[in-house]
Amino acid sequence: MKWSTRITELLQIKYPIIQGGLAYLAYADLAAAVSNAGGLGQITVMSLPNADALHQEIKRARTLSNKPFGVNFAIGMHGVEYKERVQIAIDEQVPIVTITGGNPTAILEMLRPTDIKSLVLVSSRRQAQKAEQLGASAVIVVGQEGGGHLGHDDVGTMVLVPQVVDAVKIPVIASGGIGDGRGWVAAHALGAEGIQMGTRFIATQECIDASASYKQALIDSSEYDTAVIKRSIQSPARVLRSDYIDKILEIERVLPTYEALQNHISGDANKRWIHDDFKEEGFGWAGQVTGMIHDIPSVAELIDRMVKEAERIRRKWGDV
Repeated sequence: MKWSTRITELLQIKYPIIQGGLAYLAYADLAAAVSNAGGLGQITVMSLPNADALHQEIKRARTLSNKPFGVNFAIGMHGVEYKERVQIAIDEQVPIVTITGGNPTAILEMLRPTDIKSLVLVSSRRQAQKAEQLGASAVIVVGQEGGGHLGHDDVGTMVLVPQVVDAVKIPVIASGGIGDGRGWVAAHALGAEGIQMGTRFIATQECIDASASYKQALIDSSEYDTAVIKRSIQSPARVLRSDYIDKILEIERVLPTYEALQNHISGDANKRWIHDDFKEEGFGWAGQVTGMIHDIPSVAELIDRMVKEAERIRRKWGDV
């Protein structure tokens, strides 16, 4: 079956499946595996220690794959200057840039004279329309089910995606709560022309920086085992529930300030679990799709079974 959409044409990929930016996890091995399997892999830029490390990750990705891949700028990360790194992506002629977690204007302006395709993560119709006005090539719409940083309005993917599809002319990519072929086909039924998955790609063999306990927690957890932190500081984000998270939620109840939360929600606290296996001393991002994760396949195995499942559904409904 053909999976051609405006997204596959725009990004020059076989399947309209995109791997999320995944702070501290999405590096060359994972990105190349996703791209080699027919999707679009991404390198997380702002988690890298310096600009030279970005050069090295791009170089390594190109040794592992000759397929298109992207680089993700999570510009909401505190204290990291991104413009020098955007220029590196331009100089290296990376084909796709995705922008999450902040105002995309400055990056889109830098990309405008280039042929680089730009995808902007949004969580509302208004944000999608603004991204389109600024020249984004496509938008990624994240519903409330997703892991990591979310919108403020608690709107789920099933409701939000068709609203955005109706509001913009550029292609829409659905994200949040998608982890198998059923979710993929559902996204297309809503009008999306591709999907982005984050949490599901963490529980794969090629996500080599994710600790064993983090991956196992994704398998063991149900859809009820996540929580949203940082609401009190206007930056809601979904994580796996734990005793550590309960402490964060108690701080938010008693003293809802960034200063009170800072050490508990830092990148170092994130890495203490997802890299170092210290669950009791850190946290891990995860969406509600964790309830659908039951194994740790290779990326190729995951995408292959998604394709087969999606094709069974299309045949069932006469779409051959």
